Amino acid sequence: MKLRSALRSLLHRKEEGSMSVELVMLAPVMVLVILLLVAGGRIALASNAAEAAANAAAREASLSRTTAEAQQDANAAAQTSMAQSGYACNTLDVLIDDSGLNVPLGQVGTVSGTITCTLNLSDVALPGLPGTWTIERSATSPVDAYRERP
Repeated sequence: MKLRSALRSLLHRKEEGSMSVELVMLAPVMVLVILLLVAGGRIALASNAAEAAANAAAREASLSRTTAEAQQDANAAAQTSMAQSGYACNTLDVLIDDSGLNVPLGQVGTVSGTITCTLNLSDVALPGLPGTWTIERSATSPVDAYRERP
């Protein structure tokens, strides 16, 4: 009986503190996983903001009458959309395909807009993260078939 009691006591002592060691070993891994999930979510939100900016640029360009006006309106719409979303692009390039503005009356044309935005990863994902990330998104918007043409 004493041998059994001594054996139990010895086995119990070997396991004391093992839970603390496991927690200390797993805590950094869990923190890293959580930070990666947060960074992934924030990157997805930035991507959605860029998609919204491309939609706004294409829509504004499709409402314009001339090529120059379409480019100017698309730039302004993309800048405004990105600013309202809270993301500041290092560079924001807006490219408009406005060939749909010149289709004959009665036909539906389309205008497409492509934006390219370069963001700092420290602004997008996690503070202090080095590097940049470039997002490119495109969208298309129809031109009213019976709108007056220039």
